[in-house]
Amino acid sequence: MSTLPLEVLEMIGQTMMKVVPITVMLAVVFTVLTHFWACNPGRPWWQKRELITDICYWFFVPVFARVLRIGLLVVGAAAIFNVHGADELVAFYDNGHGPLSKLPLWLQAGIFLVASDFMLYWLHRMFHGGGWWKYHAIHHSSEDLEWISAARFHPVNLLVGTISVDVILLMAGISPNTMLWVGPFTTFHSAFVHANLNWTLGPFKYLIATPVFHRWHHTGLEEGGDTNFAGTFPIWDVLFGTFRMPENVLPEDYGADDKAIPTEIAGQLAYPFRQ
Repeated sequence: MSTLPLEVLEMIGQTMMKVVPITVMLAVVFTVLTHFWACNPGRPWWQKRELITDICYWFFVPVFARVLRIGLLVVGAAAIFNVHGADELVAFYDNGHGPLSKLPLWLQAGIFLVASDFMLYWLHRMFHGGGWWKYHAIHHSSEDLEWISAARFHPVNLLVGTISVDVILLMAGISPNTMLWVGPFTTFHSAFVHANLNWTLGPFKYLIATPVFHRWHHTGLEEGGDTNFAGTFPIWDVLFGTFRMPENVLPEDYGADDKAIPTEIAGQLAYPFRQ
């Protein structure tokens, strides 16, 4: 009998064991920070509208992303490098392969962050146009933007975005060990830029994405919804003319222009296919 269902359940359990303490830590940190530096005063994050929806995404997305990422890496290794079998796959990916794997881990991590952010910048812009928007609109549907809104992504958006970029870079030879460096940073930073904070970091706003920078991206199209596409490094927006950070003004209203998007997760997952 196949052990695949047991392996998947074990993977889900391992993922949850990591997600739960991280969630508690982020909740405490951003509860304290927003008490003193809220961008938009009002109800606290645990009273936000659609909180249950965001919690569902928060725990569903890491499991979905991990299972699909591993599956794509296995298929990619077989199709491109003719690597088959569990032992061969472990040996192939364990420490990376090719020239990139010979670099120090800290340098691999830096390359991963810069290369992935550059690719995601353009994919993000793609998702704001044409037939792709209906998938990305789910992420923009949150009207009470908070740190826990960071995981609200439709599976198609995840697959074509973050997951595909991770798979490409890992298949290019970067060691999965870099995720020990990159993973905690991206998790915290994603929650950070969605947090209800009025931080701009002054002159460093051009170096690293901040809450105010990203909150402008979550406003309506006429205010700034088609700007600030970078996830980590705003330099891409500066270089390609999509940077927006008005002086002495804070964003206020958030959410997708399409108010017909359902508020519960099941309806949101089905929404793009009904369009």
